[in-house]
Amino acid sequence: MTASKHSPHSLRHHFLVASPYLADPRFHGAVIYLCEHSEEGALGLTVNQPLDIHLGEILEQLDLQGGELDLPVFSGGPVDQERGFVLHAPGADWQNTAKVAEDVMLTTSRDILAGIGHNEGPEEFLMALGYSGWGEGQLEEELGSNAWLTCPATTDILFRTPWADRYKAALTLIGIDLTQLSETVGHA
Repeated sequence: MTASKHSPHSLRHHFLVASPYLADPRFHGAVIYLCEHSEEGALGLTVNQPLDIHLGEILEQLDLQGGELDLPVFSGGPVDQERGFVLHAPGADWQNTAKVAEDVMLTTSRDILAGIGHNEGPEEFLMALGYSGWGEGQLEEELGSNAWLTCPATTDILFRTPWADRYKAALTLIGIDLTQLSETVGHA
């Protein structure tokens, strides 16, 4: 895995927070961590929509130790849903790892899962199946139509905030209080 060109306008290591008015039901209430964002497109992982499977089940399916791990696995997005991604804090060297930020790595190789199963994995991590992807200019178009709100990502929200609280926590970072939003739009 290689890092793409990182422009000064990149939203890499930012959260995309679904606007309360986003119509696409796949992304309603979603918080997406952007791992890549360049002129060619973007790749992110939804970090607050768990699947009906836990990490231990994935490890068992791969014939790895750690079947007792009752940790959520997230639906990273609608693209390539059989592919696994692990966001984690820096530490050991894994086979297929890209540095997203100083304190966040992205690994897609099986060795990290074996390490986690042996209790030798990163201290902080989350696993997702699938990803959210945008082609050239697509994310910018969606941002222009106010489908997404953005803010710099924090590892506190990414790794230490319970998944059910991540949407509210990200909105709070932006300065939005959900209780103050109206369901209707008016005209002055």
